[in-house]
Amino acid sequence: MYEAVRAHPEGQSTVARLAKLAADYGYEGVVVRNHSSARADYDAGGIADEYGIDVVRGVEIRADDPEQASGSVGNFRPSHTILALEGGTNALNRFAVEQAKVDVLAGPMAGGGDVNHVLVKAAVENGVRIEFDLSGVLRASGGRRVRAIQSLRKLEEIADYYDAPYVVSADPHSHLELRAPRELRALGEEVGLSSDFIEDGLAEWGRLAERNRCIDSESFIEPGVERGRYEEES
Repeated sequence: MYEAVRAHPEGQSTVARLAKLAADYGYEGVVVRNHSSARADYDAGGIADEYGIDVVRGVEIRADDPEQASGSVGNFRPSHTILALEGGTNALNRFAVEQAKVDVLAGPMAGGGDVNHVLVKAAVENGVRIEFDLSGVLRASGGRRVRAIQSLRKLEEIADYYDAPYVVSADPHSHLELRAPRELRALGEEVGLSSDFIEDGLAEWGRLAERNRCIDSESFIEPGVERGRYEEES
């Protein structure tokens, strides 16, 4: 299982500090998902070697409109293993799920955004993962927490109906906000999401990283075809 984190300068903790605690909690990897305007400076390989945890170079695009988002996706896709796009408006949510170059639609229900059957079907067609963001349940209270739970349940109902791809994250901005997988599974049960659902959503970050690294490798030609594959098998 993997968690997607925000590190300094966007968050309060360094990538190394987050990775160390994530390893202690039993995560296999972390995805550094800082927004493109506040990218972290870190040695992914060195941190991975020191703490025995995979460190995935990610980025989350924040844009005012689809046109701006399109330019940012083109700029950042080649240099990042996982690319997410921050949703929260109907226009950006729609743009994200229609782009095969986008891996994750992040925070689709934030800021008055919504997800309907049309958007979920597009996400399935283009392989865009929809994020289930648990931060509102963990760190909000009162009416905001109630609305966060309602949004997650609505999203799960639609995603389940269409068997849509998804990821799960608590969106930690510091090591103090990082939660162990068992805690997130328990939280899921509390708000109506099964522990298996939560676990699969955490694992999906790792599957995405593995797939994209394969695609980015020099040996990749297309799914099922790699340079040197048959020579190695013969």
